[in-house]
Amino acid sequence: MIYPTRFAVLLVAVGAALGVLLALTREALWTAGLVWIAAAALLMLVDAVLTASGRALTVRITTPAGLHMGRGGEVRIDAGFAGRTQPRNIDIAIETNEKFALSQDRGVARVAGGGAAVLFPVEPLRRGMGVLSGVWLRWRGPLGLVWRQRSLRPARDIPIIPNIAGVRDEAIRLFSRQASFGVKIQRDTGEGSEFHALRDFQPGMDVRAVDWKQSARHSRLLAKEHHTERNHHIIFAIDSGRAMSEPLLGLPRLDRALNAALLLAFVSLKLGDRAGLFAFDSRVQVASGVVSGVRGFSALQHLAASIDYSTEETNFTLGLTDLGGRLERRSLIVIFTDFPDSISAEMMIENVGRLLKRHLVLFVAMRDVDLEGLARAEPRTPEDVSRAVTAGALLRERYLVLHRLRRIGVEVLEAPLDAIGPELVSAYLALKQRNVL
Repeated sequence: MIYPTRFAVLLVAVGAALGVLLALTREALWTAGLVWIAAAALLMLVDAVLTASGRALTVRITTPAGLHMGRGGEVRIDAGFAGRTQPRNIDIAIETNEKFALSQDRGVARVAGGGAAVLFPVEPLRRGMGVLSGVWLRWRGPLGLVWRQRSLRPARDIPIIPNIAGVRDEAIRLFSRQASFGVKIQRDTGEGSEFHALRDFQPGMDVRAVDWKQSARHSRLLAKEHHTERNHHIIFAIDSGRAMSEPLLGLPRLDRALNAALLLAFVSLKLGDRAGLFAFDSRVQVASGVVSGVRGFSALQHLAASIDYSTEETNFTLGLTDLGGRLERRSLIVIFTDFPDSISAEMMIENVGRLLKRHLVLFVAMRDVDLEGLARAEPRTPEDVSRAVTAGALLRERYLVLHRLRRIGVEVLEAPLDAIGPELVSAYLALKQRNVL
């Protein structure tokens, strides 16, 4: 694509104004303006012929493999020209979707040695899939009268991943204090139900660990040493419906659930268990198989980035029934969801009860601090009283739902927002110590 520069337009405008002025003063010289415009058009044509061709341009686009919320990155555009004709400078502009904030969407670079590069800082605004949707490159001819432009539609995806670095560090400190579950302990000996080895009984050891038959055979006290079980399946069932997309203290409930789920996934993979991700609203959004090893954590992060916010109501029957049909062995199912009242929670409780026949279910409830604040607020007006009564009723219904879940055998974790990740890790470690997985 070729079009005139601002200088070329100004040059033609001067010729037109000159023609009008001469026509008003000396009618015989009115053609001088036409000659000026024709000369300018001829120069633009020459400039278009002499400028570097779009076919001689090679473009390389470098984007981050993924970005964490709260941490920016860079998009790099490299342009190279083949042949003798090369412009002095090149203008590059990019376009992204609404998940990014651009401090600049256009840059100018000097062409040296046949190439130029422009860096564009990008700042993620929302978790999800960011897209680099368009790239435009343009350069002037040697006379500066025309632009030659080339546009690209790369549709390059950049996953925006929840950033759990700070919470993960806190959880590592928390679970490193567990003597038999330390990150650096590879065998996890001392507790658990899987037999590991026999060793001489030492003072201070649990007497129940003594193997009396082997002790009698070897004429000395021998104790059984166990290690914790591995390869348990941990499935994170995340409700991504309308209620979970609403913000809670500035961050959507869905993002808080994903942060906690990824945090526990990191810990469980580190301990040798396997983790999988399942998300649903009115339909199933993501259904991954279980992954193992620390390398599998990166795959779960990218899957979490693909879970989008939804405006649809959650279908617990479809989602949890589908999940139950996919699981071939007993698993720990960690459910993240939200319910406004006991009536809307009926279907959830019924389908959670079906999962309990084969699996262990851990239900994670986020404390609604906004609702608690309304219930405890000092009433100053009749409206405050009405809000406090309504909030208190909703909190009571929430308590009844959690109580019903506990009665049918569900492990329930209700934690404040700023501690939901470490509390979830502690609950998981407690379940491993109880040997109920």
